[in-house]
Amino acid sequence: MDVHGTVAEGFEPVRDAFVRNFTGLGERGAAVAVYRDGRKVVDLWGGARDVDGTAGTAPWRRGTAQVVRSATKGVAAAVPLLLHRRGELDLDAPVGEYWPEFKAHGKERVLVRHVLNHRAGLPVLDRPLTPEDALDPLRGPAAVAAQAPVWEPGTDHGYHALTYGWLLDELVRRVTGGRGAGQWIADEIARPLGLDLWVGLPEAEEAAGRAGRVGRLDEPEPSGPGSGPRLRPKRAVTEAYGDPDSLTRRAFAAITPFPDQNDPVYRAAALPAANGIATADGLARFYAALIGEVDGVTRGVRLFDPATMELARAEESAGPDRILVVGTRFGLGYMLHGSASPFLSPGSFGHPGRGGSLGFADPEAGVALGYVTNGFRKTVTADPRAQALVRAVRASLSDRPGTGSDVDRV
Repeated sequence: MDVHGTVAEGFEPVRDAFVRNFTGLGERGAAVAVYRDGRKVVDLWGGARDVDGTAGTAPWRRGTAQVVRSATKGVAAAVPLLLHRRGELDLDAPVGEYWPEFKAHGKERVLVRHVLNHRAGLPVLDRPLTPEDALDPLRGPAAVAAQAPVWEPGTDHGYHALTYGWLLDELVRRVTGGRGAGQWIADEIARPLGLDLWVGLPEAEEAAGRAGRVGRLDEPEPSGPGSGPRLRPKRAVTEAYGDPDSLTRRAFAAITPFPDQNDPVYRAAALPAANGIATADGLARFYAALIGEVDGVTRGVRLFDPATMELARAEESAGPDRILVVGTRFGLGYMLHGSASPFLSPGSFGHPGRGGSLGFADPEAGVALGYVTNGFRKTVTADPRAQALVRAVRASLSDRPGTGSDVDRV
């Protein structure tokens, strides 16, 4: 297996784990980047650019980007938090104060922070959207505005798998006078930091072939060192995903059928819950900029001040998740370290993407990680390939205690 890139001294365990993901876990094409104290210490890539490529397909190169699914949520969450820091958005104001049409069906009690901490009670749509409607910047928010909550807002939490994107995007539009989250990210985050990261892939980047093709990968059979144990989901999780009437199934079916993630039309749209496209370096550098300055031409650019960083990772929701069933922890827009989504340590915050990708930061260790893959597995929050890389980073930081060894697969 040819793996390319660089690893700083002391981070060789990450390279070894990355190679084992190919040899033991069936990785098809992937990249990982790690920053420590604003300096890139891991930059690796390997395999094929396209998951469905035949022999001789184009190799993954430096700068290959992929759809990162719900890892998009962590990037998008920075927008309302930065608007709050600028005094343009009150986290404790009702959403309807900015978006009057949203107040229907008792939603006048939904606060802005409820959108970010998954307590809005709006994870499902009674009438799922078609792919065409879902990609329309007006129809998705209109559907959420017309939806009645399925629990009393603020009283419980459950992962808003797809509706999170329409809620956040429309809220940002109302606050900014029409600029959606994807454009805000491009203008205020990606461009100043020089990130290869988009929520709405520009036509020029599509034409340049920046994004590879993604798809499902079968689970590999354990086949030796590095393959790990075969973990089975809990019965309650299996039942929730198997019941078409469960909140779990309905949350992930808010768009039915789900769009082709390799369609240029899908990749050009802005769905802040699901269709971000990034390189591993773009994702890692974003998280590095949340916790400090980043080396290079953008030295001095930092996204979160200390107060905003603490807002992002302060626990807002914890316990059994009405959608994911297992216990989850959320700050404001970010998943927090826990058994369902293990990061580096209890102070870490970030977001996985269903089936593989991961981005997170750990302020105490000064570490930020980005992992992207073209092969999606069944997991939602704790993919074995991503977890192998997290453990390798932890091993590389010899002065840190081990954490997060217990994992709930969902």
